[in-house]
Amino acid sequence: MSVVLLVLEDALWSALAALGFAMLFNAPRRALPACVLAGALGHGLRYGVMHGLGASLVASSLLGALAVGFLARWCAVRLKMPAIVFAVVGVIPMVPGAYAFRTMIGVLQIAGGIMEDSTTLTQVMTQTVQNGVITALILAALAMGISVPTMIFQRQKPVV
Repeated sequence: MSVVLLVLEDALWSALAALGFAMLFNAPRRALPACVLAGALGHGLRYGVMHGLGASLVASSLLGALAVGFLARWCAVRLKMPAIVFAVVGVIPMVPGAYAFRTMIGVLQIAGGIMEDSTTLTQVMTQTVQNGVITALILAALAMGISVPTMIFQRQKPVV
């Protein structure tokens, strides 16, 4: 299957996830199409950049979140709603749940001391730290991506 079809499939599933979260968070009905678009754009772009261009997961997540952030600002002006309505729902499908889960499982294994030998303990600790760092970097990229457009377009208040 071509990368374009895979990106479209990914965007479709991400749009459905974004719709679900928008409904869960009681987003206004008139905001739902923009929320769906934000979810599809962000995750679809991340998937396309990662698999089409070979970029890292963190860099791809940053680009996807930036796209969501700029779209959220545009939709906020158009629909006269806070940008956060669109931004949060748009980046939720990009939250690194699997990495966070693996990090917590590793922490529990280390804390429980259920390793057979020191080599296994070292491997589990290394993998746990690696998963934790990836989780933190992706979350930081998502936060930066939805924050930067707001910082760029925020109106400056005059100093009194």
